[in-house]
Amino acid sequence: MKNRLLIALILICSMTLSAQKTPTTTFIHAGHLLDTETGKWMDEVTIKVNGTEITDVSKGYTAIPQDVKYFDLKDKWVLPGLTDMHVHMETEYNPQAYISKFVDDPSDVAYNSVGYAEKTLMAGFTTVRDLGGSGVNISLRDAINKGKVSGPRMYTAGKAIATTGGHADPTNGGNQDFMGSPGPREGVANGTDEGRAAVRYRYKNGADVIKITATGGVLSVAKNGSNPQFTLEEIKAIVSTAADYNMHVAAHAHGDEGMQRAILGGVKTIEHGTYMSAETMDLMKKMNCYLVPTITAGKEVAMKAEEEGFYPDIVVPKARAVGPQIQGMFERAYKRGVPIVFGTDAGVYAHGKNALEFGYMVEAGMPAMEAIQSATITPAKILKMEDKIGQVKTGFFADIIAVSENPEKNVKTLEKVTFVMKDGEVYKN
Repeated sequence: MKNRLLIALILICSMTLSAQKTPTTTFIHAGHLLDTETGKWMDEVTIKVNGTEITDVSKGYTAIPQDVKYFDLKDKWVLPGLTDMHVHMETEYNPQAYISKFVDDPSDVAYNSVGYAEKTLMAGFTTVRDLGGSGVNISLRDAINKGKVSGPRMYTAGKAIATTGGHADPTNGGNQDFMGSPGPREGVANGTDEGRAAVRYRYKNGADVIKITATGGVLSVAKNGSNPQFTLEEIKAIVSTAADYNMHVAAHAHGDEGMQRAILGGVKTIEHGTYMSAETMDLMKKMNCYLVPTITAGKEVAMKAEEEGFYPDIVVPKARAVGPQIQGMFERAYKRGVPIVFGTDAGVYAHGKNALEFGYMVEAGMPAMEAIQSATITPAKILKMEDKIGQVKTGFFADIIAVSENPEKNVKTLEKVTFVMKDGEVYKN
């Protein structure tokens, strides 16, 4: 009897082991492959992928072994998966957006976010930095990581941190009976102690990065869109606490004074930067602080402000004033040598259209190759993932996309990605 039980256990174990997936081997023949470090194209390249990782990149079209997956991209321009450093995966603005926060349950937000994540991935963006939502974004990240839903690799701030009445105060514009007095747990912090507590709550909830609203904003139901909203001491407390938890800080900022406080306080990125002065640009260079321009969002909010009823009346003048300024600011910042990383504020406009930003960057004077690098190797450094994403290289994650034209000659081809692989799995072909 004992022998029979032992044999049965051995059979069960062997069946379990055989049922475990062995890594899938995939070969790709790439007609033109971009080396994002050098900005040079390599012709006729074979890429070997084993499981989630690139295991070989070699010159020439090697013979394809039997029993492997094969993708013929000989007529394509192949690049690493792109990264958008400013998205909001929970939302997509529409005329009902301001009412939705009172009627939608977290499950409604979660359901919508799954579709937004898939659109983003299918557009060729295999990694994103999500800069603020209700906290559903953390669950979305986890669901993607577990393979439950399709979407980009996410680094999320969870809930952004604001001051009382600030751009990310979730009760702005609400009925007094529902407003209450949100604090650090809800992402509202006044003073250095509350700032530290707010960071710790974000860490507790599972955030990867910290987002603060250093100035007023365009789409919040509040009058001023550019006034400073944190003191320098508060920002320093938030940044130092975030560093204790190995997180960097991104600062939403339109007004110049708020930007300067954020940069001096040690934030890693300035989001938008609308009214940035030459002095602030030089300060960013000195402090190695990156600009995330979000030109697409600026253009979108200015356009939507002309649609009657799309935004509340208090938002319309801010959208008309701020939106048209961002591209010109970007042009001046680029010419002055400000470090720049790609980010679009997707969610303010429709998800999946992230690559529109490339066209606006090139239109403002940035060479197409530099724009591509700002969405590949540069974000990899900021996310401390420079040995895993942003390049098609041995040992890196198998995040690979392809387009039908040379994006250096026609950057708009990046709006029409024809092939998407993330972690070795093909989502679009």
